[in-house]
Amino acid sequence: MKSRRNFAVISRSTVACLAFMLVAVSHVSTLENGLARTPPMGWLSWERFRCNTDCEGDPENCISEDLFRTMADLVVSEGYAAVGYEYINIDDCWLEKSRGPNGELVADKKRFPHGMKALSNYIHAKGLKFGIYEDYGNYTCAGYPGILGYLQQDAELFASWDVDFVKLDGCYSLPLDMDYGYPEFGRHLNRTGRPMIYSCSWPVYQIYAGINPNFSSIIEHCNLWRNFDDIQDSWASLESIIDYYGNNQDNIAPNGGPGHWNDPDMLIIGNFGLSYEQSKTQMALWAILAAPLLMSVDLRTIRPEYKAILQNKAIIDVDQDPLGIQGRRIYKHKGIEIWSRPITPIYQTYYSYAIAFVNRRTDGTPSDVAVTLRELGLVAQTGYRVKDLYEDVDYGILSPNTKIKVKVNPSGVVILRGDVQPERFSKRPFVNPVNYFRYNQK
Repeated sequence: MKSRRNFAVISRSTVACLAFMLVAVSHVSTLENGLARTPPMGWLSWERFRCNTDCEGDPENCISEDLFRTMADLVVSEGYAAVGYEYINIDDCWLEKSRGPNGELVADKKRFPHGMKALSNYIHAKGLKFGIYEDYGNYTCAGYPGILGYLQQDAELFASWDVDFVKLDGCYSLPLDMDYGYPEFGRHLNRTGRPMIYSCSWPVYQIYAGINPNFSSIIEHCNLWRNFDDIQDSWASLESIIDYYGNNQDNIAPNGGPGHWNDPDMLIIGNFGLSYEQSKTQMALWAILAAPLLMSVDLRTIRPEYKAILQNKAIIDVDQDPLGIQGRRIYKHKGIEIWSRPITPIYQTYYSYAIAFVNRRTDGTPSDVAVTLRELGLVAQTGYRVKDLYEDVDYGILSPNTKIKVKVNPSGVVILRGDVQPERFSKRPFVNPVNYFRYNQK
């Protein structure tokens, strides 16, 4: 990383990144519900608890009203709500296998004996919000009733249960039909008058089918959407998602923003498949990606060090930055990656930044990465106050020419925040960073 050649790689990559960052984000009409101005945060059952319906053999871990009440209790009592986690979201397998006599959806009578309205009331009484799952298909992915043929009825039913968040999957449906089906259901949700975040699986099913999704329409009709595979409880799964978002960022990143977010899937921090370092990496990169933060973990048994990652307020603040600009990978070489996201505060034409240094190497020893702020795109002559968001170290105000050196553990991350400073020195002419880097490639 110390050679001129490697720094040139950083500079060339940064040129493209800065060009994106300095161009005004294009505005398209978004879902008219005023929700998700920052990425939603909460708890979601699927990755950790899947479709466990065996409440006789495994009563503590089955999909039941007791599980969701317990998780709601812990989100509040263990401090998750205090740092922004607010949604308690049910995924698949909450239904009876068939609709009721009037075509209505019916919660499983044994596992949800008090019904969904009672569960919604319980979650709301905790000061939290209630999310539910359905599928734009004949069946859900686990074989329960889908919404086809019942779009208006189901939207009105969810509103009557005071639902705050609807995730609509896409199993057992035709991908081409999604171009009108997902918007239609979104319109039904809006017509209820009940504010409900709308999470779509629309693009991922079309990508699987070889169809280029119409992201202009997706942005218009959905608050968030999935682009890639379901996350599994493994570092390999997490790496595949990281690679997908990095390799396809030119097509993905511009679609994210306030009210409409790319969703790389759940946080699996605190489960079985990630080490401590890998868990820190997921949290940091999800913040750089402006991703929804939906935990899927057993909050009854999570270890304190993983809880601390999920409750790291400094990193949550990056994720929740009001600009809503999705970050990008600006450097990749020999297992070392650098990801950058422009954030507030802004001074004149200069953003502040969150910078994540990721070590994808497996050679068993930490890697040193050294680079100046200027080479990362931090060029304001007033300087940047730089802090390490995991180690809680304040490096003070650094100039663009300051070289920083970080030591990154294998499969780990160092995430820094550089807040641009208001003018303190003599005024200097504005230097366009794109032109600066282009000139200095000689």
